[in-house]
Amino acid sequence: MQQVKAAVGGVQVPSSSRGQVISGMSSSVLGSLTQTAAQPGGLETIKSLLTGGTSAATSPVTRLAGNIFNTDVLSKLNLGSALNGSLSGLIPQVMGKLSNVIRDRDGDGDVDLNDILAGLVGGAPGAGTGSLGSAAANAAKSILGGIFKK
Repeated sequence: MQQVKAAVGGVQVPSSSRGQVISGMSSSVLGSLTQTAAQPGGLETIKSLLTGGTSAATSPVTRLAGNIFNTDVLSKLNLGSALNGSLSGLIPQVMGKLSNVIRDRDGDGDVDLNDILAGLVGGAPGAGTGSLGSAAANAAKSILGGIFKK
């Protein structure tokens, strides 16, 4: 969410649509990660993106996030093709910044579910992140745990 807010902040979006754009872009990024993780080889694709093995600009995860965002958000807001293009162009930027947020946080030498959750809610695994952080962590563990079968 922080990465999306920062990216969208640089684009002049009508105030009446700003919230929808931010939440829609966030949902699109999470949706692409979730859908990719559920596919055969998807975890490796995500890991490659998050560890810099694949460029965000060429990643299928980024492409899927862009497709979701264009279909589910931009096509319904009627912001015009120039603004839609500017907003769609932010997806690779946001995805690229995820690799800076999600890294080996528990020191076990790999990027795994615990590291992803820590990166998404902030802090180290098990760190006190407040009730909102704990709720987000529990929801993410539930969703991602089902996908990763953990």
